[in-house]
Amino acid sequence: MATLSSLKRVKKVTPSPESSPSTPPQVQKEPTAPAPEVNGNGLFIPLEDEPSGTPTQRGFISDGRSERMRLQLWLADNIRKSMAPDLPIDLPFERTPEREQVAHQRIQQVIERKNVKIPSDISTEQFYDNVCDEIFGFGPLEPLIRNSDISEIMVNGPYIIFIEQKGRLAESGHKFLDDDHVERIVKRIVKPLGRAADPENPLIDARLPDGSRVNSVIRPCAIDGPNLTIRKFSKDKLGIEDLIKFGSLTPHMADFLKACVVSRLNIIVSGGTGSGKTTLINVLSSFIPEHERTVTIEDAAELQFKQRNVVRLETKKPTAQSPGVVTIRDCVINALRMRPERIVVGECRGGETLDMLQAMNTGHDGSMTTVHSNDPRACFDRLESLVLMAGVDFPIHVVRKQIASSVDLIVQASRLRDGSRKITHITEIQGVEGENAILQNIFTFNDKGDDANGKVVGQHEPGGIRPRCEPRLKQNGFSFPPTMFLKNDSL
Repeated sequence: MATLSSLKRVKKVTPSPESSPSTPPQVQKEPTAPAPEVNGNGLFIPLEDEPSGTPTQRGFISDGRSERMRLQLWLADNIRKSMAPDLPIDLPFERTPEREQVAHQRIQQVIERKNVKIPSDISTEQFYDNVCDEIFGFGPLEPLIRNSDISEIMVNGPYIIFIEQKGRLAESGHKFLDDDHVERIVKRIVKPLGRAADPENPLIDARLPDGSRVNSVIRPCAIDGPNLTIRKFSKDKLGIEDLIKFGSLTPHMADFLKACVVSRLNIIVSGGTGSGKTTLINVLSSFIPEHERTVTIEDAAELQFKQRNVVRLETKKPTAQSPGVVTIRDCVINALRMRPERIVVGECRGGETLDMLQAMNTGHDGSMTTVHSNDPRACFDRLESLVLMAGVDFPIHVVRKQIASSVDLIVQASRLRDGSRKITHITEIQGVEGENAILQNIFTFNDKGDDANGKVVGQHEPGGIRPRCEPRLKQNGFSFPPTMFLKNDSL
């Protein structure tokens, strides 16, 4: 059996089935790892005391804990190799109750045959679960991905993992073994999508099987170790009633947005990172009539429409086997030939904005997209900049008129300082006067400060002016009372 001293002389590299030794790594009898692996619901693990001089952004893992994780990986690789010998380690292995039961039996057999000592800082059940997470899932991230209370997972290198709950960030205490371990999980996520994760392709956009958004940056671009950001989406798709319950908008605002979607107004959902733009697009999509053909276009598919007549397109990144590239702009241009009644682009961030606006203005009313910006005025300005990125030499006043004639509504989603997400503006674009766009707020959120618990206090209020699109809404059977838009209306 390998000794601890001989293991320490070897470079710490994540074992693979091809290189896994026949004897298990040996764990210290009295490991220096922290207290038990799980705490209550398994969400947080006590943070380890870091030695002085530890790089702040890199973090630290104790010898005892790293040796235990190396043992878990050794078991996982050997058992997976025996269960699926032809399946590469960087491809997922479907988890079923039957396979998990076989894995548990083989873990026990190897432990008994090799006289493996399970470390005292972890229960036998948790140890087995960790090994199975390496065989079938995404390793240390698996319990975080399964937990429905977590909305975002942020891996800052192998030893620092933050999670978001209810808009608040906290370090979880979960860790990977090393950089190679992180990159193994990244490849397990992106390989099934036909994308590459290697030094030639270090910037990665992908998705999990449940649609959760994944972004990763690996070596050489990641200085402190490979990082990974997972934006999780609720398994239970949110509806407009949920947003009302959360206080993101009022029933009047919900009725107005439903009328705008059914009446085929072109809508831009604006907001910063993590403000809920994709969730809002999903909610608004539920109002699209079932018979209308919709084409969705995204870098990594996240939108989850419930209608049957939907075609989903996704961009293509280059790989060594297939160096061709398909951009969002390519997909938008192609979508025009697919007889869509609506086009929904996950996010406009470049020259595809011009093609999207032209589609909105040429018979594809009711289209939607998202844009990163802080308020409706900034959204309009950003649309100008994005159109110019298309490389077409339009005068700026022509660009403004194009935007004003194409986009009917800007819906601003914001993540407030207490972590809550609200629709802060529903703004109508009424045209261009001189060099300025005419924007009229239909509804706004009036922020009145914080209460004693740090929660934002405020309320949604109408803008006081009836929307210019009201005749179009009436043509589609929506008639709202004048009081709905008056500032003194009680919501």
